[in-house]
Amino acid sequence: MAAHAPSDEGRGLRAVLVATFFVRFAFGITIVVFASYITHHSSGLSGNDVGVAGLVSAMAPLGEFSTVMFSGVLADRYGRWPVLYTGMGGAAVLFGLVALTRNVYALGSINFLFGVGSGAILAASLAVIGDRAEEGHRGYEMGRFDALNLFGWTAGIGLGLFLLGVLPNVQLGLVFVAGAGALAVGLGATYQLIRGRAVYHGSRQFSVASVLSYVFRKSVLLVTIPWLVIYVLIGTALVFIGPAASGAGISTTWLALALVGGGLLLVVSQPYYGGLADRYGRTRLMTVGATGFVAAMGCACLLVAYGARLPILGALGVSVVVALAYGPAALAALADLSREINRATTMAIYSLTISLGMVLGIYGSTALYSDYQNDGLYAFFGSIALALTLLTLGRIWETRSMARAVATTPAR
Repeated sequence: MAAHAPSDEGRGLRAVLVATFFVRFAFGITIVVFASYITHHSSGLSGNDVGVAGLVSAMAPLGEFSTVMFSGVLADRYGRWPVLYTGMGGAAVLFGLVALTRNVYALGSINFLFGVGSGAILAASLAVIGDRAEEGHRGYEMGRFDALNLFGWTAGIGLGLFLLGVLPNVQLGLVFVAGAGALAVGLGATYQLIRGRAVYHGSRQFSVASVLSYVFRKSVLLVTIPWLVIYVLIGTALVFIGPAASGAGISTTWLALALVGGGLLLVVSQPYYGGLADRYGRTRLMTVGATGFVAAMGCACLLVAYGARLPILGALGVSVVVALAYGPAALAALADLSREINRATTMAIYSLTISLGMVLGIYGSTALYSDYQNDGLYAFFGSIALALTLLTLGRIWETRSMARAVATTPAR
């Protein structure tokens, strides 16, 4: 691999941030209209509608889960950018195909391939940041990535909700055309930024067996498995937020504006949290973020029990802001634990866990609610809070054990 000039480092990081925003923006536009597109109506979902929409929507994280490790291996062996470009270009074509059909079997197959492309994009993008950001500033750079990633989601979801409210259901195919266009613009901009610059071209020394044994270490899993729990919740929310809001009489326009405003907050908060992780340590910020998620689950239970009361909504908002500290710290910790030769495969573990979390969230929450109504939701939120608490304690114990081992190792 050629040595990076300072300008190469900056342009490479900017390129992956641009790619990240446009990918998540395109996915965000489409994911909130997907359930309405499948069921042919835009407000309210019957029990059968929930089952069909959940099954088809779950195919994307299933596709990501089943192939992302392979994408990470390819990015380590043959280079980051070919994998990233292929994922973005393929996703753009697939969005165009969705606009041509509403057949649930065809949509399920296409959505599975979306997941394949999404995993390839994420593993390659995170590897680029890990390669180019020095360890002392890696939290800040991961915070920038997390900010653009989440702002892309919220801006896209906001636009998708707005379009869901103003477009007749028969014209929702245009939303997928817009998603394809956003991906095409992002791919072109990314290519222009990286063209002619020094890039990682892969390693002939790459060994699948040795890399897999490395990335499945306990220290890595204690960073990645909490994402499984977190995305159990997020996956459910992303798929059903649009129809649920419409069914409850909430204006999709106001919900869209709230999401975009929240996304702008993320542009400030995530680099800030990443900088704190560089200064005070990854584990401390991860613990703060996990505490915010646990508090948010308590607020969610109160919302189910008492409705949308202002004090509960305020407490939920504060909890979510605190929870945002988790992302940059956890991503930086994962990059710290990896090496350039296996970084994309290590980052693929993160993608694998979030995609599995989305699958489990979509299936689990709908099944619990269908069978047990509010009691099922209490069990759902309570399980997330308990799992995050135990995993955070495990991470703290592991970090302290590693510190004691270093302190007591004789000098050589």
